Amino acid sequence: MFTFTQDCMIGIEQLDKEHEYLFHLLNQAFDLLKNEYIDDKYSRICELVEKLKDYADTHFEHEEAYMKNIQDPELEMQKKQHLVFQEKMDCFAVTNIDGNQDGVLSEILEYMTRWLYNHILSSDMMIGKMQPLNEWRSTKNPCAFTEEYLTGISKVDEQHKRLFEIIGDANELVNNEFIPDKFDNISALLNELTEYTKSHFQDEEVYMESIQYEGLAAQKRAHAGFIAKLEEIELEGFDENQQEVLLELIDFLFNWLVQHILKMDKRIPNHGK
Repeated sequence: MFTFTQDCMIGIEQLDKEHEYLFHLLNQAFDLLKNEYIDDKYSRICELVEKLKDYADTHFEHEEAYMKNIQDPELEMQKKQHLVFQEKMDCFAVTNIDGNQDGVLSEILEYMTRWLYNHILSSDMMIGKMQPLNEWRSTKNPCAFTEEYLTGISKVDEQHKRLFEIIGDANELVNNEFIPDKFDNISALLNELTEYTKSHFQDEEVYMESIQYEGLAAQKRAHAGFIAKLEEIELEGFDENQQEVLLELIDFLFNWLVQHILKMDKRIPNHGK
């Protein structure tokens, strides 16, 4: 069973309720898969897929309207992610369900679980929390690692500081007027950020496991969501409006890291390990 836990709540009542209902549909799929008393699940699977499609469409419409109303800078990125989900649901709708009922149901469940957790924890969690780009740019050193981000765990703090430095390097590069085409350099920095982030998350999880931290599962979900976000970045489509798109990307990466440190990492106990 899948539980809509505190770490999945983004603090916007309507959207939280809709996310919770999506978890309810996820559990319906799980129950149907595990039900050994139903020989023919065809009609139920078709009904579930239609319910998922319809509800997701309504939820995405509400989410995008909310983001448009508050002028959230990540709206366009969210729209693209929503479209990917909708296309996948359409694919399930035309799949030959009858010949492989449990197989299709398992695929739906796996995709839904991965997408929902990753999307909420890496994208929806940032709704309403992104600093407007003009404000962020006006800061003297927007990627400075200050005392407010310290967790008190030496290794974690050192690694967080390095993550801030990598994003800071990317920000300086994007704002360098003497480099007209920044594709190769940005690509290299994003690769460095992805690999260093993976290593940092692994170290952080090992530490949390060693102290038997009760928030480990939530941390792992958040980490997986952010890594998925990093790995799905495609720079090939950044040729148009390259400067603006790259600034928005850096803004998102930095703000996600800040929110994660302040709301999750600072809760990790320092046991001096």
